[in-house]
Amino acid sequence: MAKENKSKPVTKELSFEDFKREILSDYRLVNESRQASLLGRKEVLTGKAKFGIFGDGKEVAQVAMAKVFKEGDFRSGYYRDQTFMFAIGQYSITEFFAQLYANPSVELEPASAGRSMNGHFGTRSLNADGSWKKLTGIKNSSADVSPTAAQMPRLLGLAYASKVYRNNPELKGFTDFSINGNEVAFGTIGDASTSEGIFFETINAAGVLQVPMAISVWDDGYGISVSNKYQTTKQNISEVLKGFEKTDEKDGYLIYTAKGWDYGALCEMYEKGIALCREKHVPVLFHVQEMTQPQGHSTSGSHERYKSKERLKWEDDFDCIKKMREWILQNTIATSEELDGIESDAKKYVNECKKKAWNDFNAPIKTEIAEVCALFDEIAKQSINAAFINKAKSELTTCIDPSRREILTAVKKILRLCINENCDARNKLLAWNTKSKDENLDRYNSNLYSQSKWSALKVNEVKVSYKDDAPLMDGREVLQANFDVLFKNNPLVLTFGEDTGKIGDVNQGMAGMQDKYGEIRVTDTGIREATIAGQGIGLAMRGLRPIAEIQYLDYMLYALQILSDDLATLHYRTKGGQKAPVIIRTRGHRLEGIWHSGSPMGMIINALRGIYILVPRNMTQAAGFYNTLLASDDAGMIVEPLNGYRLKEKLPSNLGEFKVPIGIPEILHEGSDVTIVTYGSICRIAMDAVKQLQQFDISCELIDVQTLLPFDTYHSIAKSIKKTNKVLFLDEDVPGGATAYMLQQVLDGQHAYNYLDSKPVTLTSHPHRPAYGSDGDYFSKPNAEDIFDAVYKMMHEYNPGKYPEIY
Repeated sequence: MAKENKSKPVTKELSFEDFKREILSDYRLVNESRQASLLGRKEVLTGKAKFGIFGDGKEVAQVAMAKVFKEGDFRSGYYRDQTFMFAIGQYSITEFFAQLYANPSVELEPASAGRSMNGHFGTRSLNADGSWKKLTGIKNSSADVSPTAAQMPRLLGLAYASKVYRNNPELKGFTDFSINGNEVAFGTIGDASTSEGIFFETINAAGVLQVPMAISVWDDGYGISVSNKYQTTKQNISEVLKGFEKTDEKDGYLIYTAKGWDYGALCEMYEKGIALCREKHVPVLFHVQEMTQPQGHSTSGSHERYKSKERLKWEDDFDCIKKMREWILQNTIATSEELDGIESDAKKYVNECKKKAWNDFNAPIKTEIAEVCALFDEIAKQSINAAFINKAKSELTTCIDPSRREILTAVKKILRLCINENCDARNKLLAWNTKSKDENLDRYNSNLYSQSKWSALKVNEVKVSYKDDAPLMDGREVLQANFDVLFKNNPLVLTFGEDTGKIGDVNQGMAGMQDKYGEIRVTDTGIREATIAGQGIGLAMRGLRPIAEIQYLDYMLYALQILSDDLATLHYRTKGGQKAPVIIRTRGHRLEGIWHSGSPMGMIINALRGIYILVPRNMTQAAGFYNTLLASDDAGMIVEPLNGYRLKEKLPSNLGEFKVPIGIPEILHEGSDVTIVTYGSICRIAMDAVKQLQQFDISCELIDVQTLLPFDTYHSIAKSIKKTNKVLFLDEDVPGGATAYMLQQVLDGQHAYNYLDSKPVTLTSHPHRPAYGSDGDYFSKPNAEDIFDAVYKMMHEYNPGKYPEIY
């Protein structure tokens, strides 16, 4: 346990009055933040909010950290950082309560428009039209996520961006995003979350890269109910990480420690550490110990259940605000009466903010209730169900704190009651219901992808062109030639990954690129997929155009959590306030062996809604997708076909310019009997089967969907099925994977069931990973004979006379 606070006053070259004014301003802020936490918990417990998690106990350290946070800097933190956000002027207490109430207004809750739980902070990097703001002119916070330590990989990318901007002379003019790389990326994390693997992965990567990353560990001794004894070796994360500490001979981290209740020492620590981090691009770890959590972890439980009376007594004695008050009095900066007045004013102010936020939240709902009730009265005058209508109205108007859910429930109940009554009032209510549906789609379902003019869906197709004497070359060479043009024409483009740099990736698609464009743009990384993904996210959030390479699709599982929880939700959870147009480059499909077979597409498309998933069948198509995504502001994953790098393709004449539209399938072979829907490497195998089937007078229409997200935007597959009346969905995923997804999209979404004469068929791999070797592949994944048999069976059922059984 800590001893009494003996720290000296913060040293400032200020007059005493200015010095006092600054200290008391901080004291006012920490008290306001504490009151926000206390009132916020009450709002949850009284039912006005659904859940609450707050930053009480962390206030003093956060005002100290805020003093060195400058315009252009970025925060990547977690849900205890309310005081910091208040202190940098990027979040108001009224907005804090607006988020607690889940207000869906961007103007009133700018961090997430009510889409995140409370305590999830973020600034708006984008203008209303989706264009970038001048990020160097504002203090920035990337949008928070809840999964523990998930803010760390993105933090690495935010910091690495400063290194890129400082070390690439071609980027000196991009001053909206960086001023010579002087920006620091501030990370915050609870001490228990440092047990996560992605924390250590990020720490190691930042130490290797030597980037201006400043990570603060808020150490209150617990992870919910589990103490440090079970969390951290030596029960001390800074002791554990001493092997990472910088020496005169070796790069590493600057490591600082301070007590979370020691205002003077915290200010001194942050001032010293951040100055070096900013100037020298050395990562810094701030271990802030002896913090408290006065209200426990969250509103879902009480910390009295797992903390001893002695611990609770210590937490009360060493509450950071109480200790700051003692420090102010000990140093005769203010009197008890002055501090009492600040504390009293803080309570009044926060209560006023809470009331305003609640009224702002309820005002439009009350307006909607008044609108529908007027229509209910009008309908009741003309309806034989007036008594039931009035009852539904009464239930709505007497409901305590009604939400839009209750309004829509009442509206639909009354529309059902009057289903056979044709009157003007009912028609008005129908119109109101339609209008409400559109408004609520915008409130709660919009912006999963970009809706700006740079949306990938709005990138116009530019067809690939060839000269008459276009040479045939390996697919990898086509891809490399296209990358060369992209890097030459856009200095913001860069790439990194395992083996991406020196050898130009394991399949040579980047061969020679590092020699030509330098290590800062074409870079090798360690074996660390989660932070490769995070590195891409952070770079893209700062205006760069990263291509983050995950070596094999099977290794995507290491990065899946970050891609799913962070990247896929970013544009949605900020309602268009932030974007990260990173391209995830990987390769998969037809290779042999359990861990290089690479077709877990059902898992990927369902985990990564919010990222476009593009599955080219060859390298020319892949190159076109890179060109398309780099012309857009959407995030996308491109899965290059593993066995296509050395297959011959013609070299396009419009490299870097041709663009393959996304969401548009391509008919590879026209036919009239059966529609075959597939993608990726198996297209070649399917084409072989189509030729075999032609010998039996079976005409197949082979469709390459090309992109799984989005999928067949204009319903061209349904048009094909209308012609053939039969369909086979084919891929290399497990049963119920991407074939089930395609089936649902076509039969349900496109209503193609109307055109079927026989049941739809799916042909997939077996429900296990492929066995090694050519025979292992043949008997694990669909082959040409399997496709032939599946189609022939359909034709046999349709016309057994013409197509008798073979086997």
